[in-house]
Amino acid sequence: MTRIRIHWLAVVLLAFSVVMPAHARFVQPPPCKNSFTPDREIVEGKKAEAQVYKQMPILPDSSPVTLYIQQLGAKLVQAAPASPWHYSFHVINQADINAFALPGGPIFVNLGTIQAAETEAQLAGVMAHEISHVVMCHATCNITKQQSQAPWWALGQLAAGVLLPGAGGALAAEGVGAAAGMTFLKMGRDAEKQADLMGTDIAYDAGYDPRGMVQFFEIIQGKYGNGGSQFLSDHPNPGNRSEYVNAEIATLPPRPQWLKTTPEFQKIHKLAMGMHAYSAKEISSGTWRGKSGSVPPPIDVQPNDFQPNGQWTLLDGSGFTVQYPANWQAVEKADAGTTIAPPNGVATSASDSNTVIYGVIIDDFQPQQGADLGTATQQLIVSIQQGNTRLKETTSVDQIRVNQRDARSVEFLNQGESAGGASERDWLVAVARDDGSLSYLVFVAPQKNFEMLRPTFEQMLRTFKVKS
Repeated sequence: MTRIRIHWLAVVLLAFSVVMPAHARFVQPPPCKNSFTPDREIVEGKKAEAQVYKQMPILPDSSPVTLYIQQLGAKLVQAAPASPWHYSFHVINQADINAFALPGGPIFVNLGTIQAAETEAQLAGVMAHEISHVVMCHATCNITKQQSQAPWWALGQLAAGVLLPGAGGALAAEGVGAAAGMTFLKMGRDAEKQADLMGTDIAYDAGYDPRGMVQFFEIIQGKYGNGGSQFLSDHPNPGNRSEYVNAEIATLPPRPQWLKTTPEFQKIHKLAMGMHAYSAKEISSGTWRGKSGSVPPPIDVQPNDFQPNGQWTLLDGSGFTVQYPANWQAVEKADAGTTIAPPNGVATSASDSNTVIYGVIIDDFQPQQGADLGTATQQLIVSIQQGNTRLKETTSVDQIRVNQRDARSVEFLNQGESAGGASERDWLVAVARDDGSLSYLVFVAPQKNFEMLRPTFEQMLRTFKVKS
């Protein structure tokens, strides 16, 4: 009897496996190399979001089109992998077909994209694709990959001269060490394929026809060809896009009916088709200003108190030791230096929704072979200023000693857009190492608070020791 029961159970299990196969859904790859903590990513994404509002004609949140996109986005986020990101959805009143995601959750969809979509499933697929870029931190991984020297981004802003897709202009978002011309929104083919596959699963889990995303790409390609669309330029085809997405769909449990479109989409699509969307040329010329009424959203990441609490702790770092305020946080990463800052390391400007950074960067610099300390320091300064042209020296390069080692000290003023146009102070100290390289510290604060923090910075410098 036992054998009969076992045999019967095996037959049932085999039959069940035929009807309901094991589903090999897209498996999110290991995290890419990323120098941004989640908190830092959210803060920087919010700053970039505020800059987009300055550069682009954004439909107000009260617009029926924006409300629809926000509702669709919220539905898709519920089907996305769990994450700490602060998603927000916005519509750019631009005719070009495009969409992009900023670090930490802000997502922008051009009005031209809504006009071009034929079904809600297609629009959902595009937005699920962008959500996937946020989930997998593709933008900040791009920034990390582009860092060639020091992690100057860590206490600065996202990028200098970032060219927005189709904007015809650059984002003036310079901060300490921001890499001029960085195009972190340009995704590589691997990132595109990953976003395609995860986006397919998100759309499916939200109830939509998962073929919608590929259908939209095919519509755009058929209309513009391979190189005639900003959308296709920013979302390059990894190759066989339809093939691998269809293969992914084949692993998903079959459904008798997928949601392709809705009456709400048809209503909003008709409304969007009757709206005037600005061309890239009109946006670049600024003719839209005063007409669209773009109002930046408030930054919801509030700063913690940056004041030290009077207690100190020791960081035994890679190649150095230093004491720092116990209520600050130290983050050390291989090939990315060390940052020490208050929680979030930011303060919000009430007038401009931008943020400024408080804290310290510690890293190494390898000068040209044979350079003495003075020459090596000048090489470091040149490297820094190449990354941020607004960083101007305000003092001479002075000779100092740091725990019995020769060192050089110089201060800068960063007249960027931090804190609604307020300036930032940066104090660089370069310390000689036995092998001819430099260890350096950069103390950063808004100009209005720098002198208040100077005693803290000086105490940290007094405790800084290079390991032999």
